[in-house]
Amino acid sequence: MKKIGIIGAGSWGTALAVTLSNKGHAVKIWDINEKHLKSLEEKRENVPFLPGVKFNDNIKIIFSIEETLKDVDVALFSAPAQHFREALKSALPLLRDEMVIVNVAKGIEQKTLMTMSQIAKEMAPELKYVVLSGPSHAEEVGIALPTTVCVSSKNIKTAEYIQDIFMTDRFRVYTNSDVLGVELGGALKNIIALGAGISDGMGFGDNAKAAMMTRGIAEISRLGVKLGAEASTFSGLSGIGDLIVTCTSMHSRNRRCGILIGEGMNPSEATEKIGMVVEGMYTTEAAYQLSRKVNVEMPITECIYAVINEEIDAKDAVIALMARDKKSESY
Repeated sequence: MKKIGIIGAGSWGTALAVTLSNKGHAVKIWDINEKHLKSLEEKRENVPFLPGVKFNDNIKIIFSIEETLKDVDVALFSAPAQHFREALKSALPLLRDEMVIVNVAKGIEQKTLMTMSQIAKEMAPELKYVVLSGPSHAEEVGIALPTTVCVSSKNIKTAEYIQDIFMTDRFRVYTNSDVLGVELGGALKNIIALGAGISDGMGFGDNAKAAMMTRGIAEISRLGVKLGAEASTFSGLSGIGDLIVTCTSMHSRNRRCGILIGEGMNPSEATEKIGMVVEGMYTTEAAYQLSRKVNVEMPITECIYAVINEEIDAKDAVIALMARDKKSESY
């Protein structure tokens, strides 16, 4: 049994808390929202974000980050990507050298265009950092439906350590040494999920969505390889796997947000209606800037960027994509 402290009590942090506690680990969970914590403690369930999934006695609700990280073996960060730097800064004085840091946020920091591992390395180069990613809706993990993910670290032994802690007969974990690729796949697929949702909202069919996903993974791979990731990673769980689940499921808040935009709703109103963080809205901005910085062609990302910034409407974006110059598929 390991002691695990979780920072962030959204749907994903809660689902992982339940998974780990059901395996017998001692889990402490904390969130910056004290009112939310009181609700978790009283109802032993995350009613707003993961209703119907009850907590067992191995989960303790904690009201301070200091107590949450005291004497734990693993610190799991489940804060939204745009708040990861702030969360890690608060935690750093409390982390011990032997602790392993697991981050499950999927995104790129808008201000710096950095991934979460790059932020961690900048702030504390010696951290034992692991990223967990892959096709994994919290709603399914919370009720123990079969799920497969990957964990990645520069140190394979650290990745294997986390693999052993998390793996169950319903939650299968692979290891991967390409930290950057795993992070980029998990972040950038949210852009394509927005596009898939917009396509659905406009009433287009399976053909359009299949094209969106296929050409989407092509441009994700182009950017990833240019930045130093391994091409093969984007064919794996954190690449095409996560892309499929996010573009096709109504559990995906990015797809749901896209559907609302495709139906004609203002992007900011659509985001507000979802009621939770829509990471793709932030990641689109960051990826657009990154693609221009390193001179990588990302036409889908560019069109979605223009749509969510209300520079063009969704219909014009479709016309722009379909009317592009002829190309070989291997371009």
